[in-house]
Amino acid sequence: MSDADDLADAVVSFVRCFGLHRPARTPCGFDAGVADAHALSELQRGPSRQMDLVDRLGLAKSTVSRVVAALVERGWVSRQATDSDGRGVILALTDAGADAAVRLRSARRQRMEALLAQVPADRRGDVVEVLRLLQVAADASDRALQPQESITRDS
Repeated sequence: MSDADDLADAVVSFVRCFGLHRPARTPCGFDAGVADAHALSELQRGPSRQMDLVDRLGLAKSTVSRVVAALVERGWVSRQATDSDGRGVILALTDAGADAAVRLRSARRQRMEALLAQVPADRRGDVVEVLRLLQVAADASDRALQPQESITRDS
């Protein structure tokens, strides 16, 4: 088995064990999908144009539109047309959305504390360092694969 196969097995096992594969609940037990929770966290930083949220989440426009629609339906997000561009939309958390974002942040912290409690204290920094290293590697590998993907799609 190759290093890539070992990594794939480890990542898939972690995703399942951690709960990232569940569509309607975050790994921390928050009652929302993972993309919804990420959007909520991003909007907690302040109002945002919908297209900026697309960029920050790294999702397709149609996916973000569905996420935003779900958050609006739950009463967590409001949409407002921008004054300068009738096509642009500004998204902001409602009071209920701000409350949900606080509950999400708390649930996430509790889940991370419980997870880290299972890691020896002297290895916790290693876990964070490896995750950051994998994030950088994932970003770089995505950029490296993008030209090939567009060639494959166009063929």
